Amino acid sequence: MLPPLAARATAVAGSPIREILALTARPGVISFAGGLPAPELFDTEGLRAAYDAAFTASPTRALQYSTTEGAPELRAAVAARTTARGLPTAPDDLLVTTGSQQALALITSALVDPGDTVLVENPTYLAALQSFGMAGARVVPVPCDDEGILPNALEQLVARERPKLLYTIPTFQNPTGRTLPGARRGEVAGIAARRGLWLVEDDPYGDLRFEGRDIPWLAAHPGAEDRTALLGSFSKILAPGLRLGWLRAPAALRRAAAVAKQAADLHTSTVDQLAAAHYLATADLDAHIARVRTAYRTRRDALLAGLAEALPPHSTWNRPEGGMFVWARLPEGHDATALLKAAIHHDVAFVPGAPFHTGTPDPRTLRLSFTTHTPPDITTGLDRLATASSGSSRW
Repeated sequence: MLPPLAARATAVAGSPIREILALTARPGVISFAGGLPAPELFDTEGLRAAYDAAFTASPTRALQYSTTEGAPELRAAVAARTTARGLPTAPDDLLVTTGSQQALALITSALVDPGDTVLVENPTYLAALQSFGMAGARVVPVPCDDEGILPNALEQLVARERPKLLYTIPTFQNPTGRTLPGARRGEVAGIAARRGLWLVEDDPYGDLRFEGRDIPWLAAHPGAEDRTALLGSFSKILAPGLRLGWLRAPAALRRAAAVAKQAADLHTSTVDQLAAAHYLATADLDAHIARVRTAYRTRRDALLAGLAEALPPHSTWNRPEGGMFVWARLPEGHDATALLKAAIHHDVAFVPGAPFHTGTPDPRTLRLSFTTHTPPDITTGLDRLATASSGSSRW
């Protein structure tokens, strides 16, 4: 007999979202389940030209090993964009990662020992729960309302639990789509400074604002300067297949993350970095993002317009100002997982909210992504969901 797998490998469950995506991959299914960017909005011509330029300029460099920290021209471009959004950043403040998911894994590796306490919003990003679970962390939920973290409750929790870090998605959160107000961000930064707490700010959706004003990053608030790891991604604004993200962190933490990255993959793909750097230098990324925002706003509105007919009476949902998700709650006595079984029978899908929770889940919640389908397809999907809702008597 072989020795057993590591305990952490068997203690953390697989992603139910990935399982739902596999289940709904057959032709004809309209899926609101995955947080997938719309493929027809990818700038394929611009990216093809960027790859051609990367090979033309230096084919040997594009195909060679590179530094762990990342291509200098890509770090310079990210630093310029980050500074323009109100957070002064130098290229040396950044580590290029293989998607922001790797940035989270590196931070977890650098900070979290087995048994350490990690605070998270409730509900929160499922893969973050997996990452912390694999590290052997004790994950504790922070009380939240419809706008996110409640600062007074956070302070009490930090004093009682003495956590290592707080993981948060303050802008267009996954799965809820909610955004933490600026005043609360300032309070969270102050609590972290007073209580000695690392902040991990995940921002894959911040560029996808449809309405309202931008809110400064948590990392930009007084008190957060020396204790915030900010995670960014190109997945939602260029293409997820690039697997390009970045980490901005204080020097000691960034160095520890770089060592963890050396052990993980040495460096992120050289050719992908050079192509992205060329794209940022020659294409109008802001104009591309504006087109994506316009399309997503229209799709969000189409989803919101049909939810009243698609879900059972007395269901509730929010209206996010950006991002990719709407968070809904079924009325008392209903179960989103049971509804999903009926929905799949009618070739439509969503993600039940229970797996995103820490501790006791709310079985009535569900996440719907509006980005992947056009408004007519969204309407068709909601018609199918309405049929599933009205046709089941067991949920």
